[in-house]
Amino acid sequence: MLERFHVPEDIAVRVPQETMRATVEGIFQEMGMPEADARQAADVLMYADLRGIDSHGVSNMMRLYVTWFREGIINPTPEPKITHGAAAVATMDSDRGHGLVIGPQAMNMAIERAEQYGIGAITATNGAHFGAAAYHAGLALEHDMIGLAMTTGGLALVPVHGAKPMVGLNPLGVAAPAGREAPFIFDASMSSVAGNKIQLAQRLGVSILPGWISEKDGTPIMDEGPIPQEWMVLPLGGTREIGAHKGYSLAMMLEILSSVLGNSGAGPFRRQDPCHHFLAYKISAFGDVAVFKQDMDEYLRGLMDSPTAPGHDRVVYAGLLEHEEEAERLQEGIPYHPEVIDWFRGITGELGLPDRLS
Repeated sequence: MLERFHVPEDIAVRVPQETMRATVEGIFQEMGMPEADARQAADVLMYADLRGIDSHGVSNMMRLYVTWFREGIINPTPEPKITHGAAAVATMDSDRGHGLVIGPQAMNMAIERAEQYGIGAITATNGAHFGAAAYHAGLALEHDMIGLAMTTGGLALVPVHGAKPMVGLNPLGVAAPAGREAPFIFDASMSSVAGNKIQLAQRLGVSILPGWISEKDGTPIMDEGPIPQEWMVLPLGGTREIGAHKGYSLAMMLEILSSVLGNSGAGPFRRQDPCHHFLAYKISAFGDVAVFKQDMDEYLRGLMDSPTAPGHDRVVYAGLLEHEEEAERLQEGIPYHPEVIDWFRGITGELGLPDRLS
């Protein structure tokens, strides 16, 4: 997370992860989820909060999930089923189940197939928001596998030179194990900035950076400033001149793998939304695991030891800062904005749950 998205320490309310986890589990159960599913869903959110992925943690997502449960958008007791399959691959109908539960189920199915065939892939249709893509991809790590997880995000991305949102924000998570070093874990949408980060910016009252969003007519906003009343998210790269066609096309690719591949349409023509796609690669099917991890360690250490540009004190890679943030937050607690704590106190009171955050 960029520093501008962190809650200022002078107002942050530090909460032990166990306390917030219990609170979230209780809310999910009150929404009708079985205890095991509530525990799984809370684990995905706490993963995000512990690793500093605040845009996909409880601050932004819980109030949306409660609304979606109440409106019947999320099915708290789904019965997912396989609709198509062939050896290492399958398509699963999620039955509108919560992506925080269906995602791990589907990823584990991909891992089981990879264990047998060397590679496994699952497309999950007719679903719901699955949180941080990195969580699902990271499930492959303990199996000495490389994991990929992707999903169709909110239809908010404007095409290059376009003036109407036609593509999903569509995040991709990739996790690859190492030996002694922190694993490589990449998680990002194919937009210049995650849509949830704009919500964080609004809550924190911070300005947007150039190339993040466009005016309502599609003109990229290339000056730092306040968030306008109407806006659209730009593809990764911001403008055509600095590579927006790449982010735009990558977002389309993830749309194709997650939604079109499962016969669910794409963009504004989606018939089921959201849809997900999961991949697992068994490293030993391609080469020696020990050598793979040694090579990863050498590469990752080489990156960290490489020269820095003026004004910077270190070179990092995807997953390293999150690894360090997790250690700090496990010890010091997770920093939440006071407004978030107020919301939790309100919803737990409304549901008759204990106020663990006082």
